[in-house]
Amino acid sequence: MQTKFIFVTGGVMSGLGKGVVTSSIAKLLQLSNQKVSCVKIDPYLNYDAGTMNPVAHGEVFVTDDGGECDMDIGNYERFLNQNMRKTHNITTAQIYSAVIEAERRGEYLGACVQIIPHITDEIKKRILKIADDEHLDFLVVECGGTVGDIESLPFLEALRQLRLELGPQEVIFVHVTLAPSLEVVGEQKTKPTQHSVQELRRIGIQPDMMAVRCTQPLLDSTRKKISMFSNVTSTDVFSCHDVPSIFSVPQILYEQGIVDKIFTKFNKVGMINSAANWDKWNNIVNSMQNKDGEIKIAMVGKYVTLTDSYVSVNHALKHAAAKIGKSVSIDWIDSEEINGKVNDLVKYNGILVPGGFGSRGAEGIIKTANFAREKNIPYLGICFGFQLAAVAFGRHVLNYSDANSTELDPKTSHPVVDLLPEQKTVSNMGGSLRLGAHDITIKPSTIAYKAYNASHVSRRHRHRYEINTKYLPEFEKHGLVFSAESDNSKRMEMLEIPSHKFYFGVQFHPEFNSRPGFPEESFEAFIQASAS
Repeated sequence: MQTKFIFVTGGVMSGLGKGVVTSSIAKLLQLSNQKVSCVKIDPYLNYDAGTMNPVAHGEVFVTDDGGECDMDIGNYERFLNQNMRKTHNITTAQIYSAVIEAERRGEYLGACVQIIPHITDEIKKRILKIADDEHLDFLVVECGGTVGDIESLPFLEALRQLRLELGPQEVIFVHVTLAPSLEVVGEQKTKPTQHSVQELRRIGIQPDMMAVRCTQPLLDSTRKKISMFSNVTSTDVFSCHDVPSIFSVPQILYEQGIVDKIFTKFNKVGMINSAANWDKWNNIVNSMQNKDGEIKIAMVGKYVTLTDSYVSVNHALKHAAAKIGKSVSIDWIDSEEINGKVNDLVKYNGILVPGGFGSRGAEGIIKTANFAREKNIPYLGICFGFQLAAVAFGRHVLNYSDANSTELDPKTSHPVVDLLPEQKTVSNMGGSLRLGAHDITIKPSTIAYKAYNASHVSRRHRHRYEINTKYLPEFEKHGLVFSAESDNSKRMEMLEIPSHKFYFGVQFHPEFNSRPGFPEESFEAFIQASAS
């Protein structure tokens, strides 16, 4: 059976929640026993998200196969509880690079290479290949950016062509817009949505459905007005109003009949009853809204001015807290500003240091890691937080006053963290980190083994520096244990202090493996310790 395509576009402005709408539609189809996946199109010229500052674009999400992807790929994985491949994040640079390389190989001999058909054909080829390779019932494709942006035009044109080539019975468009409410006027305004649809129609795309972001549920009068000016029937205009959790969005769309509408448009009949699937999903969603006690976590990091910089970490903490029937409150603290305020961390139940790169704010993280150790406060260090916990231990327990990472101080006489050997010949910064899933061996009778209840796990990485193994005997002699390793004991993957309430660090990024209802084990152990 041929894959059905749902293309999600956005108008008015960025940040409306196209990713949540895309994920929610995909989840509803999955709950209806359909094989479904998602694709994110990013019109920027970066080849991938790997070299972008998280404050500028949100977190860099890493896939099992080593893709450095847009954060929406993480949304798709959390909603669907399934892994995505790096091919599911398509960028302008990837498309143009492929076309230029083909031109250099002589594949277009005699042709003038142009946006149409060569660029649009490459876009279509990639989308269709994913659907074909994965034998999908549905593929939901989110086109990033805002309608009217020059960067998005080739992608929108490719999607328009797919609708024409495959037929309206195989493709539908869902357009996400905004209906703001002005307090002084007291009504939902439709003009931004009207202009957005006009711009979409100007380039040849008529939306089949509208998903309208608003603070309160859409009024019938607003829905009818949007319908009239967008040429979409009022029953195909869906309210995407504010809810306590993004995982509640599938429910509000379902209650408005979006699943029946999708199946009707695609002429799908005789769908299997999915009540059992809904019960499991609703149990997970309800558990994440539990308020039976709050755990206060300090997240000390480098990119705290934008909470989306650590979106997967935020979710992972909530998943773990929900597992024990509690909620979690997270205070994001800038590691650059904590030097004189480190004592304030004593008021938190736990301290977490997420990943990062570079010297800015590193000294604040080292002070934080040492404070957590001295005050017996549960600590979880991820990647950079793992490495700098070792640096803090080197300085304050081993008494190596200048212990450091060579990333921060290339001339340190005690490089307890050093560059990966294979990185010493790397010149390009993009796509050259140690990336993706690697197999990890956990030592028996350790906190790590108790947390994971396994001797082997696979987790995703994104780093260029590692623990210097020549210092292992000194670390372990003074009470810091490296409890997991990889690559035939060449890489240290976990550290712990058995005498501490909970002092744990991981070289990998466990947040990328955490899902609603299935928290990642290191987060679960950290939250358990913080709650006790």
